[in-house]
Amino acid sequence: MNILITGANGFIGKNLVAELKNKGYKDIFTVTKDTDRSLLDNYTNECDFVFHLAGVNRPRNEQEFIEENTNFTRFLLNSLKKNQNQSPILFTSSIQALQDNPYGRSKRSCEQLLFSYEEETGAKVLIYRLPNIFGKWCKPNYNSVIATFCHNIANGLDIHVNDPNTELTLGYIDDVIDEFLHALIGKESRHEVFCVLPKTYQIKLGQLADKLYFFKTTRESLLLPSFEKEFDRFLYSTYLSYLEENNFSYKLRKNTDHRGWLAEFIKSKETGQIFISMTKPGITRGNHWHHTKVEKFLVIQGEAVIKLRKINSSKILEYHVSGDSLEVVDIPVGYTHSIENIGNEDVITVFWACEIFNSEKPDTYYVEV
Repeated sequence: MNILITGANGFIGKNLVAELKNKGYKDIFTVTKDTDRSLLDNYTNECDFVFHLAGVNRPRNEQEFIEENTNFTRFLLNSLKKNQNQSPILFTSSIQALQDNPYGRSKRSCEQLLFSYEEETGAKVLIYRLPNIFGKWCKPNYNSVIATFCHNIANGLDIHVNDPNTELTLGYIDDVIDEFLHALIGKESRHEVFCVLPKTYQIKLGQLADKLYFFKTTRESLLLPSFEKEFDRFLYSTYLSYLEENNFSYKLRKNTDHRGWLAEFIKSKETGQIFISMTKPGITRGNHWHHTKVEKFLVIQGEAVIKLRKINSSKILEYHVSGDSLEVVDIPVGYTHSIENIGNEDVITVFWACEIFNSEKPDTYYVEV
């Protein structure tokens, strides 16, 4: 299948091209604003499907709405007609087409051209009135509030929230691409004459800003947001995509003493805490028990013995573990426990606890195993 994509360097275009390649499509004709019209004419002669994503929404003057949106759409359709190509054509319109503004009017005129083209030629036309779309590679300070907020907050710049109660309807880029790939094989989602995204998300502008500011704090607090709702997961991944390339990493605080060191890594209100330790040869950590807190120990380097004893029993359990054979040891409540480095190299251990450590209620009682 030969696939023609206009606006291939745009936000949606880049994501679509990348996923088409992931799916094994090789014959992709990419058109940008710099593509020669004669080359586009060749593409419309050979293509089997058209993704018409090109358009402007913040031009230097209103005339560009007509030139870049309406007139370019007319040229594309005339080129297809000239080449007698009845390939399906998918067009990204906007919910702004319902508004009486220059951008909305230009999108509406494109829709009218496409409907007339469908009636005249019998070619299949799929028009999506997309809401605000967010995700990686969206240009900040252009037409996406999420792109602008993510970029500015990630890079220490101010944002402006005029009305925190403004309701936003949003679409995620991966959902858009999934829908477009379904449309490519004739399984588009429709509502009357228009095609639709099966999934959208609603959030208030103030809530959006609060979530993004919380994301920024996580490097200091180590407290991850909840990802129970997929929107929050999508928003977090989008936020991270706007970090500057020299700012992908951050340091953890090492608590060092004669035994080695310990560092907190990740905290979560829903799933507890992960931390990492280094224990020197011959050193023992632990010798305490918990009422409610449960833990998992995983040695990833060195040799160690993990000992457990129910506090009202004299029976000692031993688990010999090694980084050469990864083995997780569960630490039940009511068992005092320890981990001892019995090898010649440092032991590195990953620990998980079911709750974040609370110094005011540590639930930790020191008793020798």
